[in-house]
Amino acid sequence: MTSFRLGLWAFWIALACPLTSLLAGTRTWDGKHSTEKIDVTLVYFLPRDRQPLPDWKDRVEYYAERITQFHTREFGPQSTLKTIVQPEPFRSARTTEQLRGGDANFIFFRTLEEVHESLKFGAGEHAAFPILLVLSDLNWKPLDDFYRLRPGTDGLVHEGNMSGQRHFPGAEAGGARATYLADRGIGWGLVSADGWRVPYCGSDCVVYHEGVGHTVGLPHPDQQNQSVMSLGQYHGWLSQSFLNRDQKEKLQWIAPDASPPESLYTGFHALPHPDAPSPGEEAQLRCTWPPNALMKSLSVRIQTNLWGPWQQIPVVDSAQPPTMISLGRFDRPTPVSYRVEATLQDGQAVELWGYFQVRSTHDQPPLPAFPLPDLVPVPSMRSAKPVGQTPATAVELLPLVDPEQDAVSGKWTRDDSGLISPKGYGVRVELPYQPPEEYDLTLIVEPLDDPNGLIIGHRSGDQRFLTLLGYSNMNAHLSAIENLDGKNVGNISTSIGSVFVKNRPAQVICSIRKTGVQVHVDGQTVIDWTGNLQQLSLGEYWETPHKETLFLGAYDCRYRISRVTLVPYSGEGHPLKK
Repeated sequence: MTSFRLGLWAFWIALACPLTSLLAGTRTWDGKHSTEKIDVTLVYFLPRDRQPLPDWKDRVEYYAERITQFHTREFGPQSTLKTIVQPEPFRSARTTEQLRGGDANFIFFRTLEEVHESLKFGAGEHAAFPILLVLSDLNWKPLDDFYRLRPGTDGLVHEGNMSGQRHFPGAEAGGARATYLADRGIGWGLVSADGWRVPYCGSDCVVYHEGVGHTVGLPHPDQQNQSVMSLGQYHGWLSQSFLNRDQKEKLQWIAPDASPPESLYTGFHALPHPDAPSPGEEAQLRCTWPPNALMKSLSVRIQTNLWGPWQQIPVVDSAQPPTMISLGRFDRPTPVSYRVEATLQDGQAVELWGYFQVRSTHDQPPLPAFPLPDLVPVPSMRSAKPVGQTPATAVELLPLVDPEQDAVSGKWTRDDSGLISPKGYGVRVELPYQPPEEYDLTLIVEPLDDPNGLIIGHRSGDQRFLTLLGYSNMNAHLSAIENLDGKNVGNISTSIGSVFVKNRPAQVICSIRKTGVQVHVDGQTVIDWTGNLQQLSLGEYWETPHKETLFLGAYDCRYRISRVTLVPYSGEGHPLKK
């Protein structure tokens, strides 16, 4: 691609020379930071329970080149864009399930904060405006982006944006997000799997929209159009889109006297024909080229398995660019990705990726013949135990509690149905029992007010810590282990979502192992952390007089606790009262 970029730069430099004093460079939307130079760091982000795509780097570098070419065409020398692709995937400390602990906004902040902190992104002086662009391997809800299927109540259901039979990015499960952090002088962007892993027509628009546009403060235009900050991703590739002139001028861009000539980047397109061929029907690419283009080399490859190899398609060796390229016939319904690489005799080069589906009928998407990771249940570290099955080794802890003697904070009471916590901040009561090193703890709890934090204090060996469930914070409910690596709620064990309902009993199962901690509420995994228990500690706020005990607590909510049962897994526990 170097020859193309040098050729376009030569045009811009020649055009700009008489205007050197005027072209002072662009700035962010609010004018606070210079964007005369922009550095975009692209990160391929993986949950710890996933494997990287074999060709992930090809895909990331493709988008890096596409957004660089677009930015060069739109801004010339007034704003130069440099992309830095991280050489290795960024493997998260969290699993897929943990990362999906909330809505699309939650997964955005959880992902970006983890990468930002690990890379120490944007620290020190900035020679260019820094943007952290994360290309994630997952969507915020289960979706196989190659087949464009999600699990439904009656089987697999198609999910994805289509116009006729052409595919565009924009599945509901995608969740791409971006923000301009004016106070730090940086930008954050996240493109979920649906926006980039599979190259639908318009995927490169998503990468620029989130990764460069919003991250320098660009909003959506007042009037919808086919620009990249509006509906560009639903109309074509990034090279077919544009930035509104008024938006560029708001960034302090000065229009040159003439536009650059049409290039191979702008003038080349390759669309499937037909849009959705049937099995046995010839599939072709219909190509358009800039005027007077003469071909030097052409390469076409296809892929019918996201994890499989790219197959080379033979093409005619000719100086005349082909208007149609045959991809052959497919014997069954299947998704197809394609990539075309072309170099002209004048040195211009381009690479374009696309996608289509071979379908038996227009409304029937292809179905996988083998299990796909996002369409089958992921096995948990441990499964929840059913209600009512109490092993012979189980220890009932509630009978050991004297609400008056064992209360640490607040007035705890007991009635025929169980132990009742007061409504207050940080109320707690000790369970006078020293647990074994590994155990399962089952509780039946019922919030008597609008649900807020339930605290379960644990001990394993010499480590004390707690699990916090359903803590209400800014209209969200958070659950986490506290403390993890010295951090309370908000650490990597945190999940988001309601876990309790007022006046409805719930079963809580805490599994404490040397290798991690897991908590289920009514069979749903709320906390699933794997690590060394030496990473865990108890904050001073929650300390109790007897460091060897378990304890219970609550935060601004009364709870009725009708059962607390401990089953040893390894080691021995014993009561601390006779």
